[in-house]
Amino acid sequence: MSTILKIENLSHKYTSSWAVRDINIELDQHGVVGLLGSNGAGKSTIMNIVCGVLKPTEGKVWIDGIDIRQQPELAKAKLGFLPQTLPLYLDFTVEEYLTYAADLRFIPKQKVKAAVHEAMEKCGIGHFSSRLIKNLSGGYRQRAGIAQAIIHKPELIILDEPTNGLDPNQIIEARKLIREIAAEHTVLLSSHVLSEINILCRDIIMIEGGRIVFSDTMDAFNNYVQPQTLLVRLENMPAEESLMAIPGVTKVQFLADKQVRVYFEDGADIAELVVAKSIQQNWRLKEINYEKSLLDDVFKQLSTQSIPTN
Repeated sequence: MSTILKIENLSHKYTSSWAVRDINIELDQHGVVGLLGSNGAGKSTIMNIVCGVLKPTEGKVWIDGIDIRQQPELAKAKLGFLPQTLPLYLDFTVEEYLTYAADLRFIPKQKVKAAVHEAMEKCGIGHFSSRLIKNLSGGYRQRAGIAQAIIHKPELIILDEPTNGLDPNQIIEARKLIREIAAEHTVLLSSHVLSEINILCRDIIMIEGGRIVFSDTMDAFNNYVQPQTLLVRLENMPAEESLMAIPGVTKVQFLADKQVRVYFEDGADIAELVVAKSIQQNWRLKEINYEKSLLDDVFKQLSTQSIPTN
């Protein structure tokens, strides 16, 4: 499969400060890739450069093999973009707005009607074709915004905070729509919400301080920080002193239902030691599991690895 998006040695500065520095990204398959980072990390700068809105200080961007600086019209024809602030004309009907979007995308006039109908049906807004956009709910406005991004069937679709401001039911519907779109397109989804990225994305690129601090699968991200706690269920619960005497144990926390959380030092083979001690002391071990690091913990640790960009 050909490379859909290639970013090479991308850097950009505003006045004297680097907003992003030495960014390299390559996407070559369908699915959702998360662009994760705190506010001000550089995500919007990267998206604006990829979409041809902003000229980078250094580096190059190719969309499906086309240099966006050298051939901007051809490159932009292969991407769709939904910014965080929806690009809607509130006094248009849904059909009028998407017809306008199709014209902007140079879809041949004889194919516009079919393209508009297909985009509305795919986004579940066909029954609102004659309704003014200002009279749509937030969720359906979001769908109209997504429809304009996919109307020309681009290879790459960029979504900036696509569920921002939606209620829980609307978020569920938006996520379902994004998954359906990702089955046929490459989707780059930008967000600072960890749970959103975790639910939707197969791969993740994390930006902090204008640099990539992590780029791998979602599973690798979830497992990035080694577990520091062990959840143990014992029929015969020992005293705190007995658990603290196990080499590497730093703290214990007694829980309900004959459970105890055991905190331990890096590198300690704590599970093996707890099992051995349980057998020796007849604690009657029933269950033992490493506790997976929370996404927030991973994010915090990776955030501290950002490199100063000034």
